[in-house]
Amino acid sequence: MTQIEQLLKYQEEDSKLLKIERDAASSDEWKNYSQSKSFLTKAPEKLDAMDAKACELEAELHKISRKYEDIAETIKDFENLDDLVEEGADISFYKKNATQLQDKLKAIKAEINSLSKTVKAADEEYKAFKKKTISVQKQYTEFATAYQDYKKRKLVEMEQIKEELKKLSANIYPEVLKRYESKRSERIFPIICAVAGDRCSKCGMELSIAGKEKLAHGEVTECENCHRFLFKE
Repeated sequence: MTQIEQLLKYQEEDSKLLKIERDAASSDEWKNYSQSKSFLTKAPEKLDAMDAKACELEAELHKISRKYEDIAETIKDFENLDDLVEEGADISFYKKNATQLQDKLKAIKAEINSLSKTVKAADEEYKAFKKKTISVQKQYTEFATAYQDYKKRKLVEMEQIKEELKKLSANIYPEVLKRYESKRSERIFPIICAVAGDRCSKCGMELSIAGKEKLAHGEVTECENCHRFLFKE
């Protein structure tokens, strides 16, 4: 049996292993487990960031509220405006200052209202995320158990196939098998395919003269474009 024939037999068995790997990677058990694990890994950092942001907003709201109170206190000085007029004060000056302070007070009030809404929204977001984190923590235990059970079932199948691959590999040159495994790790599959005329049946690249000669002599030949092993049926 030639090396290409041995490789084809090896690839046929290996394709069963690849199918199990792909099925596992797209299984609900894996998706649920990996997604919940990823969420819980990032959750503490996100909760800390949200908490820090809420504290920052609270501090800003307190600062603006104090500013509002100070201006409101200053405006009280204008409650005795009539007494100041009787004492000969320039009423236009006081009116102008009072108007400016009232306008500033309105602007700060609007800012306080807007910031209060932001603080409330941040607080609600934090509580909702924390609630979700607790919920995912409970689900994670179930998902982890389901995935481990699924994994155990698949491992039995995989070990049987790997044992068969080990037997088949004994008839393949080590350097050829090494190249095969390298291509498999690059997600190239099938790794071995037939030529169509003088072209690779997968990518359509025409073989070089050297490639055609190797193929004619039954040697292991690679496509110069997609790097698959080629053979002539």
